Amino acid sequence: MRVLVLGSGAREHAVVWKLSQSAHVSAVFAAPGNAGTAEVCANLPDVDPLKFPTVLNAVRRNSVDCVFVGPENPLASGVVDCLTRRQIPTFGPGRKAAQLESSKAFAKAFLVRNGIPTARATEFSDPAAFEAFLLTKTGQRLVVKKSGLAAGKGVLESARTDELLSFGKAALAGDRVLVEEYLEGWELSVFVVSDGQSHIILPPCADFKKAHEGDTGPNTGGMGSVCPVPLADGAVMRRIEQEIVEPTYAAMEREGLAYAGVLYFGLMITPAGPGVLEYNVRFGDPETQVLLPVLPFDFGGLLEAAISKELASFASGIDTSSAVGAALGVVIAGRGYPDASSGPVPVTITRDASSDHTEVFHASTSREPNGVLYVRGGRCFTVVGHGADLKGAAERAYAMAKKIQFTGSWYRKDIGRKLLEASP
Repeated sequence: MRVLVLGSGAREHAVVWKLSQSAHVSAVFAAPGNAGTAEVCANLPDVDPLKFPTVLNAVRRNSVDCVFVGPENPLASGVVDCLTRRQIPTFGPGRKAAQLESSKAFAKAFLVRNGIPTARATEFSDPAAFEAFLLTKTGQRLVVKKSGLAAGKGVLESARTDELLSFGKAALAGDRVLVEEYLEGWELSVFVVSDGQSHIILPPCADFKKAHEGDTGPNTGGMGSVCPVPLADGAVMRRIEQEIVEPTYAAMEREGLAYAGVLYFGLMITPAGPGVLEYNVRFGDPETQVLLPVLPFDFGGLLEAAISKELASFASGIDTSSAVGAALGVVIAGRGYPDASSGPVPVTITRDASSDHTEVFHASTSREPNGVLYVRGGRCFTVVGHGADLKGAAERAYAMAKKIQFTGSWYRKDIGRKLLEASP
């Protein structure tokens, strides 16, 4: 199978890295890719995932058998619809199902009408009505969400009415907003792969979205992740499957939203049970970077089974939700993130014998003809350590993170700490 992976981030680097190891995959292409993907596959820098003719040309020129769509924007824009009309197998939803991520208002309505546990919410498009509502909730901790895509940064949790008003009114200038109740508990990322008929649950992950230590500061696209999650034991996962996953897929089937691809369940595990915070219709970033190294099966085989509607047969006899060891990822960001990007600046990466059992997944990188590696700002790398347990994975990831040097670089020093402290 020859696979084209659309995207240029650390998630896509992890995907092509894993697919390049598959017995089911003969060639991998990244479009447009980055300096990291160029080390493990062929980059197609002339392809823009949002310009569908360039994608189609790449498929034909390279005899591609399957297109794996990494980021959310091409999915929301309908790249899968364009490919499907031409009988090109794809991993990802069409525009209709992509609304589960591209419109939080659509997703919330889907959850409510299908009785799937989620936070209570009120939708607003009028700034005056939004302000009047917030003034009736003074002092309460609430969550304000931009309805459309926002790269993980369209959410504010606060008990300060002035902060919520400022954030929400800015969002309302071009979108709708949701005001949700604040749920207490711990967050979990669950990824479920479907072929449009059957589905399988993958090992649970946790994402650390806040910019600073102690889960403080503004939301980001994600500053680190772990897989698996010690708190997500068999009892928790069975309840998630029964109360969240199965009802979701049944509802998707009823409403014509089924597709071959992955569905992300962003969950809050509350004292009353699990509730859905959000859906995504693609693999997460940075969770993908820690999920793929611990999968107990051939990822290319999974992809092939999903697009061929043979997932049930593929998963027979495999415990797809169990991880092999553990992985922890630390995101290294550039100066100014998440508010601004800086760069380009040169970067040095030092690998030695102590770098075993680590991977460095590139995001915003490029390599000059003279061989110098540059970062362009934002989230630049995800450094992943893997081992028998999270403690060992963390030690390896942080040791490797120190060996990546560029002006303005920074990262959180406490990824996974709260989960290690909460473990039995």
